[in-house]
Amino acid sequence: MLSIIIPAKNECAGLSLLVPKIRAFYPLSEIVIVDDASEDDTKALVESFGVRVISHPYSKGNGAAIKSGLRSASGDVVVCMDADGQHRAEDIAILLSKLEEGYDMVVGSRSKTGQASIQRGLANSLYNRFASWMVGHRVDDLTSGFRAVRTKKFREFMSLLPNKFSYPTTITMSFFRAGYSVAYVPVDVQRRLAGTQSHIRIWQDGIRFLLIIFKIGTLFSPLKLFLPISFVFFSTGLSYYLYSFLTVGRFTNMSMLLFMTSVLVFLMGLISEQITSLIYKDTQLTKDDGS
Repeated sequence: MLSIIIPAKNECAGLSLLVPKIRAFYPLSEIVIVDDASEDDTKALVESFGVRVISHPYSKGNGAAIKSGLRSASGDVVVCMDADGQHRAEDIAILLSKLEEGYDMVVGSRSKTGQASIQRGLANSLYNRFASWMVGHRVDDLTSGFRAVRTKKFREFMSLLPNKFSYPTTITMSFFRAGYSVAYVPVDVQRRLAGTQSHIRIWQDGIRFLLIIFKIGTLFSPLKLFLPISFVFFSTGLSYYLYSFLTVGRFTNMSMLLFMTSVLVFLMGLISEQITSLIYKDTQLTKDDGS
């Protein structure tokens, strides 16, 4: 069974077009719309469609809406998509077709023209490159909210998902680091409907995205972060030692401090790596069992 989760906040215009199309293409699917305390007619509209509606008493954020929908979804596969008119019901088939090839998650990748603005496109490009380095795999679109995921594996990481707009970042990096199969397929992303506004704040949510990348990176591969920092301290200590030796002919306390810091940071990373292995073992056992 297929479940389609759509978080919505003041998206009456978009839902009025999207939900009927989904019903036409997937009449047997379960549509779960999470109303994140909308102030317009979103709730009344979706209730008239006869779909499952989850209403938040106050606005909790896009990630919290996804988690609410995920808890109630009964399908083996969930498709997450936005309600603002950017994602097309026709493209769900592209994600599902790729998922059937054996992938655990398929993400709809936006082109440069599909980005909301030049600034957003440049920021997403930076996030994609940084995330690719952290997880050791190419990440084409880290922040895309249009994806098809196997429900059981999605729920394994639900406790890690933030309540705001960083949930795509978290689940993407979590899947990569857990060793699950992730694929990207290009999709045609539409412009937002006239009169609708994005709830994403460029600077605040941009910083949050970077923090999420660090958080997930350290959660699944701590040495990926600790080792470069340790190397920086070691290189700085070595450079300062050479400078002090050539100028005053002695080994200074600052050099010793930098070398010790380098060793301590490395050991912290090593211990964190071992702790991560213990935390991760349950997911690994589930994967090895083929479940």
